[in-house]
Amino acid sequence: MLFDSFKLGNITLQNRVVMAPLTRSRATDNIPNDLMATYYAQRSSAGLLITEGVSPSPNGLGYPRIPGAFSDAQTKGWKKVAEEVHKGGAKIFMQLMHTGRVSHPLNMAKDAKVLSTTTTPVEGEMYTDKEGLKSYPAAKLMTESEIKNTIQEYVDSAKNAIKADFDGVELHGANGYLIEQFLNPLVNSLDNSYNGNNEARAKFALEIAKATIAEIGAEKVGIRLSPYGVYNSTGVFEGVEEFYEYLAKELGKLNLAYIHIVDHSSVGAPEVTLSVKQKIRDAFGGTIIISGGYDKERAEKDLKDGLGHLVAFGRSFISNPDLVERMKEDAHLNDPNPDTFYTSGAEGYTDYPTLKEETQKA
Repeated sequence: MLFDSFKLGNITLQNRVVMAPLTRSRATDNIPNDLMATYYAQRSSAGLLITEGVSPSPNGLGYPRIPGAFSDAQTKGWKKVAEEVHKGGAKIFMQLMHTGRVSHPLNMAKDAKVLSTTTTPVEGEMYTDKEGLKSYPAAKLMTESEIKNTIQEYVDSAKNAIKADFDGVELHGANGYLIEQFLNPLVNSLDNSYNGNNEARAKFALEIAKATIAEIGAEKVGIRLSPYGVYNSTGVFEGVEEFYEYLAKELGKLNLAYIHIVDHSSVGAPEVTLSVKQKIRDAFGGTIIISGGYDKERAEKDLKDGLGHLVAFGRSFISNPDLVERMKEDAHLNDPNPDTFYTSGAEGYTDYPTLKEETQKA
């Protein structure tokens, strides 16, 4: 099933293989460039590529060298990426990721603000190009007007993605970034209508989804969620399965393109239970992307069992640009080099060989 075509909304994917969003920090001055276009084009034998996290706002540029989607220069850069990917037959969605409190002023413009639902800093340190590792700062608690402005920033960036010929956008509601800071009661200390019961904490995500759909269409909007996630100092909260079942049901009413479920248990995070995956799938009623340490065999099994419709692969795509061909031929996979995950330049980014190149060299 993995190599079968699949109808996603109004587009047809050439297979069910998805390249997961992967932060790679190659966007000098936060602008997509030719090197990035090459990187994505190399991996365009997948059915769907989801870009690395792209900030909808200067306030969301938490990490060094992550791209944005809020300027003309950024839109122009992304247009080249989309053009190259489409040549390879893949479709591409832009992941919109506002980092919220997972940020540092040294990685942002002078007039940008670290905004969140809590003033409690993330534990640990963040890397900055200017001064190396720095402790996370306390964020500014968002006002209602800042929340409304941020929702509009998502909408405007989604419009820019479509202007750049992307096939859609993925709202990053996982991994402890801004949307999940609203969803998770352990990090939401707002004293307004965006905190309290399930409906209140889901409100921000649903308002972004509704507003984005109104501009670009439901078939062009997906969302990524991480139940049981602990990344970026979040944590598992009481009633987590009921909350995500409720959220999935509300998202289903909007006819979103898909829900992308994060499962980092293969790298030591808490197990994402089969029951919550099934609850999300059944409540949503639409396309589900499953992810988390997959290989070909396990992907085929979970597709056959109906757990999801598409399967996202992450690290294996970093070091195997032709991952689809390698899985088809049951060929060996190259291991990625973690030392070059977030560096600048081509090394460890666009220089991993294809199976064909390896054969020719031998």
